[in-house]
Amino acid sequence: MLTASVLWGTTGTVATFAPAVGPLAIGAAAMGLGGILQAVVAAPRIKGQARELRARTGTVLLGAAAVGVYPLGFYSSMHLAGVAAGTVISIGTAPLASALIERVVDRRRLTRRWMFGAAIGLLGTVLLCVAEATRSHDGADPTSTAATMLGVVLGLLAAVTYAVYSWAAHRLISNGIASRAAMGSIFGLGGLLLLPVLLVTGAPLVDSWSNAGVGAYMAVVPMFAGYLLFGRGLAHVPVSTATTLSLLEPAVAAVLAVLVVGERLPAFGWIGIALVGGCLAVLITPARSGRRIGVRARRAGPPHTAAPSAPVAVDPANEVTPM
Repeated sequence: MLTASVLWGTTGTVATFAPAVGPLAIGAAAMGLGGILQAVVAAPRIKGQARELRARTGTVLLGAAAVGVYPLGFYSSMHLAGVAAGTVISIGTAPLASALIERVVDRRRLTRRWMFGAAIGLLGTVLLCVAEATRSHDGADPTSTAATMLGVVLGLLAAVTYAVYSWAAHRLISNGIASRAAMGSIFGLGGLLLLPVLLVTGAPLVDSWSNAGVGAYMAVVPMFAGYLLFGRGLAHVPVSTATTLSLLEPAVAAVLAVLVVGERLPAFGWIGIALVGGCLAVLITPARSGRRIGVRARRAGPPHTAAPSAPVAVDPANEVTPM
């Protein structure tokens, strides 16, 4: 999951090598071609579980529709509102959307640990946004208010669709469908939905080898390989945790902008990166309470007079809950 976020964090830096390619073309090429490639590689798994996938057609179609909308909203948001604001809205609010979906649809309890980690990560992402916005407005032309507001709306749309297709894939995997089959079916159909957009807007991608290389990288590395890893991660953690871990993406993007592009990051931007690191540490460090309970239970042995207690399990978010 964290490796996928690192790969996604490279997209902003790589896109700077193809300034003539618009946001719709970048998004359609990345998710469209990457999604179709996922479907091709996962074709045997999809064929083997075709019956199970057909039984959950609604979930597959919902996820595919979200995949088709997400990149258009995400890259357009960065184009209109700025990279910093677009990223923090799209990625930073996705965990909240995921938590709401899980709470309403799956009746999943939001743990204190997740809420604490999400709060730290969101604060760090906001500091990154402020730092990049401060840097980008030094000597730059101000973006119009209308364009900025539209970028904010598109960023919120991207956050919701990111949460939706993550939830749909997790739902399929939780019902016994292999992660490759689940991700391949959702992203393959979503990629087909993006092909018309690519045909209309993608001409600049073939104008030069550098533009073509950017498009190929976007499709193969962050989208194909990244979402392949993301699908494996969804088999082990809840959607809210998965989208919270993706807060690493804007932190990686900021560091690469400094190291590769030569941008400067204010001090509170580095504080934001440290807070994102703290968020990840909170979420991925194994909880000690579950281990202690297991050790105490083994030492104490089976109770002699008391009624047997409910077994205890550690859920994917590293919280101890009664079964």
